[in-house]
Amino acid sequence: MNENVTNETTPEENLNESFRDRIATVDAKGKRKWVFAQKPKGKFYNIRTWVSWGFFILFFALPFIKVNGRPLFLFNIPDAKFIIFGKIFWPQDFFIFGLTMVTFIIFIVLFTAAFGRLFCGWVCPQTIFMEMLFRKVEYLIEGDAAKQKILKNSPWTAEKIRKKTIKHIVFYLLAFIIANFFLAYIIGMDELVKIITEPVSKHVIGFMSILLFSGIFYGVYAYFREQACTVVCPYGRLQSVLLDRNSMIVAYDHERGEPRGKYKKNQPAELNTGDCIDCFQCVKVCPTGIDIRNGTQMECVGCTACIDACDKMMDAVDRPRGLVRYASENGIAEGKKLRYTGRMKFYTVLLIFLTGILATLLLTRKDIDGTIVRTRGQLYQERGTDSLSNLFNIKIINKTIKDIPVTLHLEGDAATIGKIEMVGAREVLLKQEDQATGSFFIVLPRTYITKRKMKLEVGLYEGDKKVTSIKTNFTGPFSRQ
Repeated sequence: MNENVTNETTPEENLNESFRDRIATVDAKGKRKWVFAQKPKGKFYNIRTWVSWGFFILFFALPFIKVNGRPLFLFNIPDAKFIIFGKIFWPQDFFIFGLTMVTFIIFIVLFTAAFGRLFCGWVCPQTIFMEMLFRKVEYLIEGDAAKQKILKNSPWTAEKIRKKTIKHIVFYLLAFIIANFFLAYIIGMDELVKIITEPVSKHVIGFMSILLFSGIFYGVYAYFREQACTVVCPYGRLQSVLLDRNSMIVAYDHERGEPRGKYKKNQPAELNTGDCIDCFQCVKVCPTGIDIRNGTQMECVGCTACIDACDKMMDAVDRPRGLVRYASENGIAEGKKLRYTGRMKFYTVLLIFLTGILATLLLTRKDIDGTIVRTRGQLYQERGTDSLSNLFNIKIINKTIKDIPVTLHLEGDAATIGKIEMVGAREVLLKQEDQATGSFFIVLPRTYITKRKMKLEVGLYEGDKKVTSIKTNFTGPFSRQ
């Protein structure tokens, strides 16, 4: 063994490798480093701006949209009442929620494996509100990153107090508006309007909820910021497991960029240097403070700000764009452009298939459903010499917003020779978004009963309109030879 070989590294090497030991926004002492992100300019930032406008329109418009008198979306967790695309779901529909969660998890796994953190950078509400709303307001009031940094480090003058006060007032007003609409997705816009327009004494809990959500959103976007993505959100940690060398990511082409060399105007480039001029523009625009040249990192949200910044610098030094771009690790290593591979196509088809199954379940779910069971402790009753009857209990759930009187009728062959006799009222009155119970006899001729247990189908009708049908078993005394 060569005793002269050591594992010691220089301070410069330790500094270059420090990103492996801690997140970019925390220094060696564990103290947070505030990110002053420069405003990106470029093709991807412009597209993201248009996407964000679409998101804002949807976010603020959806609570006002109703389908058949119901909100399009409602997630009322306290009342265990959920409305998706105008259809109401109760705890009885738990299997659909279970399937939804399974589909969602599979969707995340497959989507991330194929397309990386495309969701985080383009449509995640945290990213859109932070980068496309609050960050832009901050640029408008305090200026770009350099001016923000100077303002923070300067003494408290009248100008600094004015700017900081205006910024935080605007931040809180925006957080207050977002909180109101966020609450509308939980309790509905009608209930929110009552909280706003009626005396506070009638809606103390609702008013306190608005203040609570306003404080949370203000704290997140004014102070917590990128920490929500790098510390709280589990998706960043999951991506290290879900990504592979063929996944689409925002990546630095180290094959083309290394070794780095400083650009000197009106001088030829140094020999044996790559295209990266070590300008740090990709770092300055990053909202999470990372250096994309260090490779795939947990903190990267795929926002493409570094792509725009790098492309701008490549244009300035007359070098090809794409040093930082959407690519895969294998694509960079092999020098190939990003392709829509067979693997991505397979994952896309599978995602569409899973989404289609879930959408079909949601759209075909019955608005009225129920169960029919024979009364316990009773087998069958004789009706004279030629008929038998079974006593049943029915439980019906009304998932609509109107009262529905329901009548029961036998279906199939049994409808022509048998009958249903209700116990009490001739119909079951279903109140809106409620459930009802009842009891009834099914009477059949003895000659019709050929098995110990016979399957029957009972139709539920609203007037002459059949709303659903429920299967049950009729018990007889014997099996005829």
